[in-house]
Amino acid sequence: MNFHKSSVRVLACWVMVLLAIPSGGFAAEKTAKKLIEFGWDEPDTAFMRKHVAEMEQMPFDGCVFHFKGETLWECWGTRVFKEAEIQPALDDLKATPFRRLTHNFLRLNTTPAKIDWFDDHAAVLSNVRLMARVAKEGGCKGVLFDTEQYLGPLFDYSKQRDAKSKSWDEYAAQVRRRGREVMEAFQEGYPDLTIFLTFGYTLPHLETGGDRAKLPKVHYGLLAPFLDGMVDAAKGGTRIVDGYEISYGYKDTARFAPAYQTMQTGVLPFVGADLKRYREVFSFGFGLWMDHDWRKHGWDVEHFDKNFYTPESFEKSVRTALDTADEYVWIYTESPKWWTEEGKPSKLPKAYDEAVRRAVGDDARKSE
Repeated sequence: MNFHKSSVRVLACWVMVLLAIPSGGFAAEKTAKKLIEFGWDEPDTAFMRKHVAEMEQMPFDGCVFHFKGETLWECWGTRVFKEAEIQPALDDLKATPFRRLTHNFLRLNTTPAKIDWFDDHAAVLSNVRLMARVAKEGGCKGVLFDTEQYLGPLFDYSKQRDAKSKSWDEYAAQVRRRGREVMEAFQEGYPDLTIFLTFGYTLPHLETGGDRAKLPKVHYGLLAPFLDGMVDAAKGGTRIVDGYEISYGYKDTARFAPAYQTMQTGVLPFVGADLKRYREVFSFGFGLWMDHDWRKHGWDVEHFDKNFYTPESFEKSVRTALDTADEYVWIYTESPKWWTEEGKPSKLPKAYDEAVRRAVGDDARKSE
């Protein structure tokens, strides 16, 4: 094999990096595993205050929630939210007697995204800082930072306003600066918080087929330098969770270990930040979609063999995900609801509830 000298130097560097990685993975300490609920039954703070007793009968350690009003869809733009606008939500959190649900995450979307990376981000940073502070004062574990491009192609270089006049490198450098600023704002509002992502570097890694040179051409290419900036600025006990939404349909449990390896070492060529900091800051988890692809497979509450996951296969996947993850696993649902205004689940067969409970060893809160 004929390598250029530069290739040999790069290979030598990567060998040194891999040798420096602890054999037990990136997580320095073993942590009790946590199961998080995040789906179409996502509650607001008023719902949690009213239904906390029923919610805590479910087999979860926390859930993703939002504030009533426009904060969920308007924070990433030019509007500056005031403390008075979210005070009722903070009052709800402080008045809710959480006992089991101690790992709750306030959802913060990157929407409406009608702003260029070179525009003034003062409003965005103010909102991030405020949301983080309220999450802290409300006793939450942190923030579910949802970077999905619901309303605007925030991380797609080709769709940026000045893509024709500014190079990929210019945009990547600016996005990395914004990533640092956003992380600083998070930490100003909530020192040592946990930032839960549905995807980390794994999404641009997946879109490019592992070829970093393709970042300018994929939908989430700019997410990589944005995360670099976040890692640059992370300090203290701040942690970032890669929730690895890619595992939604992992019915074959043999896929979890290689997926963990991808998060641990496979994405390293995409990490422009210090690799030691990446190891210290990132935690690796998994997401599982109970009614996976229900528009195609359906969601049958009586004939479980018609669903993508049977209760037995879902139990196996949840257990394997928990065994493999550093700390967090999350369950996503659309058709079935774990909680409703009626104070009980909807379209959630008892067999699936019990399957999750068996997977987490939760015998104390059996469904009725």
